[in-house]
Amino acid sequence: MASPSSSPDPARTATMANAAFRQLRGDRSPNEFAAAVRRSAREIGEQVSCDARYIGRVEAGEIRCPNYAYERVFRHMFPGRSLGDLGFAPREAVRGRRGGAPPLETYEFEFEESDVLRRVFMTGGPAVIATALVSGSAGHPPAGRVGVGEVHAVEEAVRHIRLHDDRHGADGLYEQAGQALRTAYRLLDEGAYSQSVADGLYAGAGELAVSVGWLAHDSGRFTDARSYYAEALATARVSGDAALEAHAFCNTAFLARDAGRPHEAVRAAQAAQAAARRLASPRLLSLLALREAGGRAVLGDRSGCERALSRAQSLFGRGPSDADPQWMTFFGEAELAGLEAQSWSALGDHRRAADSARRAVSLQDPHFTRNIALYGAELSANLAAGDRPDEAAAAGSRVLDLLGRVQSSRVRALLDTTATRLRPHHRTTAVAEFLGRQR
Repeated sequence: MASPSSSPDPARTATMANAAFRQLRGDRSPNEFAAAVRRSAREIGEQVSCDARYIGRVEAGEIRCPNYAYERVFRHMFPGRSLGDLGFAPREAVRGRRGGAPPLETYEFEFEESDVLRRVFMTGGPAVIATALVSGSAGHPPAGRVGVGEVHAVEEAVRHIRLHDDRHGADGLYEQAGQALRTAYRLLDEGAYSQSVADGLYAGAGELAVSVGWLAHDSGRFTDARSYYAEALATARVSGDAALEAHAFCNTAFLARDAGRPHEAVRAAQAAQAAARRLASPRLLSLLALREAGGRAVLGDRSGCERALSRAQSLFGRGPSDADPQWMTFFGEAELAGLEAQSWSALGDHRRAADSARRAVSLQDPHFTRNIALYGAELSANLAAGDRPDEAAAAGSRVLDLLGRVQSSRVRALLDTTATRLRPHHRTTAVAEFLGRQR
């Protein structure tokens, strides 16, 4: 037997239950406690995708140290308590141990703080993470039993794809994410699993299909995006997942609008709203009303668009809910204003579009670098369309400053539109500088 002074075995420590955290949860269910974590995050302006599964992983000791966002939330919930008081290991013990890297499941990945992990992620992260955790080999899932570890791996791939997209945009990530998706569906097709694992795999694979579809959408691969969204919708229908169905229809509506199919955009948005009514989430219904408004704007249906925008504002004003899907962390006042700007722009009301886009830029959390670039590009394009060339050039130049960190075909296309509209004003100093940089 080891003496009391012996160092603990790292392998045992990694799986030791977190009794302190379990005690803090008290009589609340994991779902209730996860909802409390999300509410606390909103109070301090953080955005975390906490659910009962995450709470279970913490309490089981699978997450030995939370990422910095969760740490800030937990310290807000339990003032004066250290990570140790909450039952977590010191960050340096998890991330800086000399005896070798910790198992991947022992901490919440922190790409924004770790240069090494950032490089891994940028060079194939979602696929590498998914295949490493799921199979232990080069993308070949096991032929035997599939369990909660594989479900967690798929969920991690979804989360990190979204994290990367928030900061850097879709370009350069699409192929790797597609590999992760193929791995997830091979698990469903070839593995053996319980019903509870099947539910988790279907939900995770469906959300992963939506994420890959969005990467295709944002990088201009509209045909691929439509296929991935259809795959997500089929997965939702097979598994009876109303939240996934609403998400798939939501993104299908957005894609249809961008692809010049406004009637389909309206129908998809309405189908999404029908699915979402089972979820009791006003914020989700608000987003879906905005999707409908976007389709109606492209159709030139101003009155229908304005009604949908008004409904979106009213629903948004009801505030967040514990029923809000995790994938909606991006949807706040800034996104509401940004989508309003898109609708006004499609209606040809460039003054109102510019006002909404400017509001979106000012409201956006710095965490969402890609969205700041998108709203700024929309602002620039609408200022140019509204015959305000100097302001448009200035806004466009601010977006160009972000392009080293953001890779998005959508943003570049908007800047191209701005440049086209500004060329008649090329003798103006600000415009000339913008056009030079944009080229």
